Amino acid sequence: MTAEQLVVTGSNLSYVWARVFLRLMSRGVSDACPLVATITGFSDDCVAEENAAIRKTLDDSLTKLKTGLDCHKVANTIFPDSQWNRDHPRQKLFDRFRRSWPRIRDHRDCHGYRPNKNGTYFRRLSAFGLGNDSEPINQLDHILNVWDAGLRRRSAFQAVVFDPHTDHKRAPYLKFPCLHQVAFIPVDGKSLHVTAFYGMQYLTRRAYGNYVGLCWLGRFMAHEMGLKLACVTCVASAAKLDFTKTELRNLANCVRTLLPATELSAVSTTGAGESS
Repeated sequence: MTAEQLVVTGSNLSYVWARVFLRLMSRGVSDACPLVATITGFSDDCVAEENAAIRKTLDDSLTKLKTGLDCHKVANTIFPDSQWNRDHPRQKLFDRFRRSWPRIRDHRDCHGYRPNKNGTYFRRLSAFGLGNDSEPINQLDHILNVWDAGLRRRSAFQAVVFDPHTDHKRAPYLKFPCLHQVAFIPVDGKSLHVTAFYGMQYLTRRAYGNYVGLCWLGRFMAHEMGLKLACVTCVASAAKLDFTKTELRNLANCVRTLLPATELSAVSTTGAGESS
């Protein structure tokens, strides 16, 4: 089994995920090191293009595999879309999330585990450093404030998640955080490109929801910056299947039937430096 460098670009979020997933399901392929997945298809309202049937098929499989997750739950850890009203000032979102945080933090999954006890991605983005000596930093609000003030230095528009104070541990398996950093890059004063970096990404449980959550986050930031979301790129230094290929065979067969012929034909040719 070998690791491949995978570079996949597409206008439809579901098809991008499906091509990566099916490539890793191929014989002789174990994981992707690195994986670069780029989504470029968005409506005028900055909503990502998706195939509802593929998303439902994945959610159904996650239920059968007893993960306690679905794409929406994963996406919600990056951006709580249901709490955002685009007609309200952004502080309303931050205040609403802060009030709901104790309930989110103490939530227990189907296995009795508290998945949010060390934070969520949106929590780190909007209140980084809680628990340390320094005051927590709302990185998203800072980025938007300096943008509103006229700053256009691209290196200013990045936010971190990984915190060495709490995340450098010797544990052999750490569920959070896999996402390290997100950059929001304005292009030509009209469009916004979002790039996220993951140290590790699990293709079945997390990747699709990660893509959705990053698109939700990008939509929010684009709205607040007066730009149009044009591109979301997710870079994973390593990406792998988190179940055996036998366990995922039915999911793969269903996804193949839902992919257009052009996307399906690209799966076998996707590899280092290739995209479509």
